Amino acid sequence: MIPWLLSGSELGEHALEIGAGPGAATEELRKHAGRVTSLEYSHSFAVRLAQKNRSKNGAVVQGDASALPFPGKAFSAVIAVLVLHHLRSPEAQERAFAEIFRVLRPGGVFLALEIQDGWPQRVAHIRSTFVPVAPTSAPERFGAAGFSSVSIDFLRGAYRLRALRARNAATS
Repeated sequence: MIPWLLSGSELGEHALEIGAGPGAATEELRKHAGRVTSLEYSHSFAVRLAQKNRSKNGAVVQGDASALPFPGKAFSAVIAVLVLHHLRSPEAQERAFAEIFRVLRPGGVFLALEIQDGWPQRVAHIRSTFVPVAPTSAPERFGAAGFSSVSIDFLRGAYRLRALRARNAATS
């Protein structure tokens, strides 16, 4: 699914991976970007990922997607693989969308791989947070955060969300 997620997009010289977890996508992302900073909420996952991935073109940071510990316009791309639905509320998601926009450089791309809502997904997440991002509402929600050119593509029960931060310098 990662090649499909990345198809048609350039990650550039410094990508941010949000919600790296155990690092299932990390190595693949490092093949497509000059440098990848992986953010993980769980301290134990972040420590294990940092120990496992001692790469010259990567770093691991423990932190929260709704309060990113990075300066504005620091990344050429931001990627979230099966992460957005784990944020605890629609409000936390809105804060994360705004934070992603803030740290993305003008002309940068945000890519997310997500699952749709349904009873199998709810059962699979019975012991974890599951706040699905409806594909029908995503363009409006990301537009409200400042993104442009929001598109959604579907493949095998998953969907890819692609949004751009316009190159226009007037956009903050």
